[in-house]
Amino acid sequence: MAEEQQAASSALTGTAKAAVLLLSLGEEHAAGVMKHMGPKEVQQVGTAMASLENVTTETLDAVVGQFITIIGGQTALGIDSDKYIKNVLTDALGVDKAGGVIDRILLGRNSKGLEQLKWMDPRSIADFIRLEHPQIIAIVLSYLDSDQAAETLGYLSPNIRPDVLMRIAVLDGVQPDALQELDAIMENQLSGNSGAQTAQMGGIQTAANILNLMEGSVSAELIDAVVESDDEIGQQIQDKMFVFDNLIDVDDRGIQSLMKEVSTDVLTLALRAADEALKEKIFANMSKRAAEMLRDDMEAAAPAKVSDVEAAQKEVLVIARRLADSGEISLGGGGDDFV
Repeated sequence: MAEEQQAASSALTGTAKAAVLLLSLGEEHAAGVMKHMGPKEVQQVGTAMASLENVTTETLDAVVGQFITIIGGQTALGIDSDKYIKNVLTDALGVDKAGGVIDRILLGRNSKGLEQLKWMDPRSIADFIRLEHPQIIAIVLSYLDSDQAAETLGYLSPNIRPDVLMRIAVLDGVQPDALQELDAIMENQLSGNSGAQTAQMGGIQTAANILNLMEGSVSAELIDAVVESDDEIGQQIQDKMFVFDNLIDVDDRGIQSLMKEVSTDVLTLALRAADEALKEKIFANMSKRAAEMLRDDMEAAAPAKVSDVEAAQKEVLVIARRLADSGEISLGGGGDDFV
């Protein structure tokens, strides 16, 4: 019986285990737990909860049993409670999903104003910060996830975008006192929310991630302006940028993992403007039948707008970045280093 439960639990991802556990808690307690999650974690776990079907008694027993085993073997009382929290949340949510929650709990228990921005739409964020000093805007955008920051930057005046991006690129962390002061100002203006934030933010990679997720022509204009202002920083940002054609540097196993997450419709559209070498690499990492069907779909597809193709490529890149952040794939020379 124990082996059956272990097998049932092992078949679930960390997110799915979290969904099962939350559903077993009931509405009130599940809501209490989810209050401590960020918007993306809420969306991911919520989606997993909605997609669960026919959860067997064995699966429920396995997930709850695994959770109880961890709780039973540790205590949050006394010393090393941080390690306890990390272990429990990592097992419940998985390494990728737990990271943001752990950061909010352990790295800054008092942040409220900045965290609320993550729950706002990009246009509203831009309206809220557009009159702030570019350095403040840079800190705020560095705090946001790259896709949200990219959209927000797109709504700001073109005149300040290069300056803001430059400041993000050279930003090397923020002093905790300064961050708390900024957070207090944001909280006063936004009426507060819960969450926290590490003071480590900004940098070349953050600027590159934001540019990767902006519309192509806007991204090109911004990097040109940065290069004109400071060639060295501009080159560093370009070196860190990971564009769609850089997927050719991903190894075969990584391509296969990526293809499992990307829908056929998105892939068909994204490959429209891809290099032939990348297309062939994608085809080579699919079954013969799947590759032939994809080729046929591409040949039969009606002409598409460049903006639609770029949007599809960005969707693939967002998935690739997520897989890279969770350690499932390596993005090669253009991505983050792994240790």
